[in-house]
Amino acid sequence: MQQIDVVMVGLGYIGLPTAALMGGKGLKVHGVDINPLVIDTINAGKIHIVEPDLAGLVHHTVNSGFLRASTQPATAPVYLIAVPTPFKNDHEPDISYVMDAGRNLAPFLNEGALVVLESTSPVRTTEKLKELLDDLRPELRNKYFIAYCPERVLPGNVIYELEHNDRVIGGIDDASTEKAMAFYSRFIKGTLHPTTARTAEMCKLVENSYRDVNIAFANELSLICDEAGINVWQLIHLANKHPRVNVLQPSSGVGGHCIAVDPWFIVHDFPKQAKMIRAAREVNNYKSAWVFEKVRNTALEFELKNGRKPLIACMGLAFKPNIDDLRESPALEITHKLVEAGFNIEAVEPNIQSIQGIKLTDIPTALRDADILAYFVGHSQFKKENTDKILLDFCGILNR
Repeated sequence: MQQIDVVMVGLGYIGLPTAALMGGKGLKVHGVDINPLVIDTINAGKIHIVEPDLAGLVHHTVNSGFLRASTQPATAPVYLIAVPTPFKNDHEPDISYVMDAGRNLAPFLNEGALVVLESTSPVRTTEKLKELLDDLRPELRNKYFIAYCPERVLPGNVIYELEHNDRVIGGIDDASTEKAMAFYSRFIKGTLHPTTARTAEMCKLVENSYRDVNIAFANELSLICDEAGINVWQLIHLANKHPRVNVLQPSSGVGGHCIAVDPWFIVHDFPKQAKMIRAAREVNNYKSAWVFEKVRNTALEFELKNGRKPLIACMGLAFKPNIDDLRESPALEITHKLVEAGFNIEAVEPNIQSIQGIKLTDIPTALRDADILAYFVGHSQFKKENTDKILLDFCGILNR
């Protein structure tokens, strides 16, 4: 690849679809990832993640010469960073991957280049990235552009949403905002909304915290209804008949790389103010512990009644329906805890071939052999079964 239009740092669930989308629009993309296996897979025109429509797009862009992957950056007019931003210790944000990405691209940075951080990040991360680049390349201070532009995508529909969803773009200054707006307009059909870097960073955190708070209401409601002997699914269905009420569905907890993580960034930086956001996180984390106890107690009652340990089928391990993503998955956490507690476990996860430490089986085998069917995730392959097995429904399967 002679000319490079964009360097995409990070080729995971966001970076690879973004790189493929840009390549499909005629931009020559140089993808960067630290994993050699990811590099080899992409350069072979294949993908290492499950996402509808992505495989064909990657195959096309690689074979047509618009996407190439490497473990090292290159010189380009635009750099996008989409690397993980997990938390460490007591929910302290870890931006080390962002800083490492900055260190790696700094030697290739030229005057007039645009650097855009897409990783979900604590407020002021873009400023810290600029400080790092200024320290590493002082001769370029105030001679390049830097902005923040978070994604807003739904796993399972990433390609469409990357292109069509609105984007918030916040530069470190007005010139950076304008530069980033001009770039994204080349491949994004959604409306682009200009703002500052700090506001854009907070906007991403607020969006996911809002969702977390609403999920926490539904999960807390499920705890109350269980205690009261009320079918929570029927209750929510009836409550939502009110024209101004839209209660979400309870779950086994909250997972994924966004909702389970992002609110902690606000709580960590603003501990005195973020009381409701913290409470929502605690409710959703507790829901997973509550589900584990429900399964555990049901298994112990079975053992007392039948004189043997039951075989428990854990139905669904991904963090949400119909994807292969295990990041921060409450279902996976619950299943691991059941294994560690010494229960006989088989798991059904139709979107994944194997998971270390967990025995996977298929749906017919689980329906035949298991004594307890614990539905953690509402995959479309699961449905209400006429069976004499013990059914534990934590995702509404029996109320579809």
